[in-house]
Order: sequence, then structure tokens, then C-alpha cells
Amino acid sequence: MATSAEEIWALFQETDRKLQESDARLTQRFEQTDRKIRALSELIGRQGNRLGDFVQEMVRPAVVRLLRARGLPVHQVAPNLSAYDDNGQLLAEIDLLALNAQVAVAVECKSHLSVDDVNEHLERLAAFKRCFPQYQTYQLLGAVAGMVVPEQVGRFAYRKGLFVLAQSGTAIEIRNDSRFQPKTW
Repeated sequence: MATSAEEIWALFQETDRKLQESDARLTQRFEQTDRKIRALSELIGRQGNRLGDFVQEMVRPAVVRLLRARGLPVHQVAPNLSAYDDNGQLLAEIDLLALNAQVAVAVECKSHLSVDDVNEHLERLAAFKRCFPQYQTYQLLGAVAGMVVPEQVGRFAYRKGLFVLAQSGTAIEIRNDSRFQPKTW
């Protein structure tokens, strides 16, 4: 059965049209999926921020009590400090800063503390006085806090000279023993 060139051309054009329609439907589905993924990512990000806010609000009153028990009288706790350069670029953020007239303790709060979180906080502490020059004369100490603090992460932070605050039942406790000597920045 011989097929004419016109019939082959018509078949080719019909196949091409169907492929283009299929591509358009796939593109539309991909775009819908992308929108859904972006919306879900945004929702998860907001939930994560809320959990972080919750942790910070649990730690704020506890840090006063816990540091006072360690002989560091705290008179102020400032939440959410941010430093910017002259171009408006963010230089550093500190979740909580516990203060008295001579000592400042910069606290990083996380729902689940990791080694990466500890390392990032150590970098912030190293740059703190450059970013927040009004605290240049203060003795700067560091602390990390979390609802979940894996044992190895707590030990790592302890060895780096940080106070380690973690949830214990319904309260927050300092995990550092009485021999702990905080590092000063």
C-alpha cells in the first residue's frame, strides 16, 4: 500500500501538532507544580521561623536565671540584634544578647542545634565587636541554645567555650558542668 507524499506530510503535521499540545500541557503542569512547591517551601519556612521564635521566647527568661546562677548577673536581654554595613547589607544577627555593665553573652537559639550552627555562631562571635562597636569594651561570651541538642553537638560547643542551654522537661538548663570556663571574645 503506497502512501502519497501529501498523506505523509499530513500525518507528520498531525503528529507535530499533538506533540506541541502535549508539550504545552506538560509545561503547564510543571509550572503548577513549581508554584505548589514554592508555596509549600514558604509555608515550611514560616513554620520554622515560628518554632525558632518559640525557642527564643523560652530561652529569654531562662538565660537570666541560669547566668545569674553561674555568677553572671544579667540586667538586660536584647532580642534580635542586627548589624548592617553602609550599603544596607546584613553583617550579623544575634538572637539574644544578655548584658550587664561589663559582660555580654551572645546567644544563638535553634529548635535543633547542629555542629554547623555552633560553627556559624563562633564566626559571629569573632566578628561581633566589629559589627556591634558599642560593645567594644565588654567581655563577650557565647552561648547556644536548643530544644534538641544532640550530645555530641553539646560537647563540641562546650569544648569551643560556649555555654550550652537545652530543654530538660518543661525547663531550660545549662548543660555545662561547674568546671566549665567560657571563652572570651
